[in-house]
Amino acid sequence: MTASTHTPAPLRLLAVHAHPDDESSKGAATMAMYAAAGVEVMVATCTDGSRGDIQNPAVEGEPHPKRDMAGARRLEMDQAAKVLGIQQRWLGFTDSGLPEGDPLPPLPAGSFAVQPLARAAAPLVRLVRDFKPQVIVSYDENGGYPHPDHIMAHRVAVEAFAAAGDPDRYPEAGAAWEPSKLYYDRAFSPDRFRALHFALEESGLQSPYAQRLAAWLETDAEGHTPPQGSHATTTQIDCGDYFEARDDALRAHRTQVDPLGFFFAVSAEMQRRVWPWEDYSLIESRVPAELPEKDLFAGLR
Repeated sequence: MTASTHTPAPLRLLAVHAHPDDESSKGAATMAMYAAAGVEVMVATCTDGSRGDIQNPAVEGEPHPKRDMAGARRLEMDQAAKVLGIQQRWLGFTDSGLPEGDPLPPLPAGSFAVQPLARAAAPLVRLVRDFKPQVIVSYDENGGYPHPDHIMAHRVAVEAFAAAGDPDRYPEAGAAWEPSKLYYDRAFSPDRFRALHFALEESGLQSPYAQRLAAWLETDAEGHTPPQGSHATTTQIDCGDYFEARDDALRAHRTQVDPLGFFFAVSAEMQRRVWPWEDYSLIESRVPAELPEKDLFAGLR
């Protein structure tokens, strides 16, 4: 009896994000873990991030982001991708910005969130058919928090998951490829924040999450207290060994992330002890799925 020469198809994960830096604050440790294990991991970044405000006081006086925010964020994205060991592609749309005021002003003409769905989804359908991921990860219907670009990123991810395997849809976008599983990221899981909050308090440390927990249903302009998602956690990825890589990728986005800020309030060591997972909801599976899961590729290996 001879040994089989069959080589299993490589596993591929595609994460769909609205802006450069979203990939590092949502699911980054998961991506780094899978990439280190030999999975092909790609981030699709929907917009250029050109309308982002500088969030890091240390960058306030630097000329590059003031002159060319999109260019600065492109360099940051390149560095974050290197840290995580992943691939990244730009879908080519313009940041819609976050409207403020009462009433809210209209979104900028031509920006991502005002595109017709078919036009916004076409580059992602093409990418899915080219990259051939078995698993796609994106945001829930609320966008994780209700930024117009996050909501549109959700819509295009769902559209691409549904359409990429149908040769009659988007026929100009390459040969059909059907992904197998669609997940929503649960980076804002209340259970996680609650666990971290109490761990800090028990250690005698100040928790930055008290206000978030007390006012969970109130959403501020930056999405720091997003409404609780309607999808339960089905899948927890044990990726604590990659929390430092996640943090380094976040720091790479210097214009958007304050290294002394909210994201770094809890040490990686404490997070590994209290909540060593990143959380996801399995929304659709075209392969048999047994819940709960510990692997985004469960049923595909």
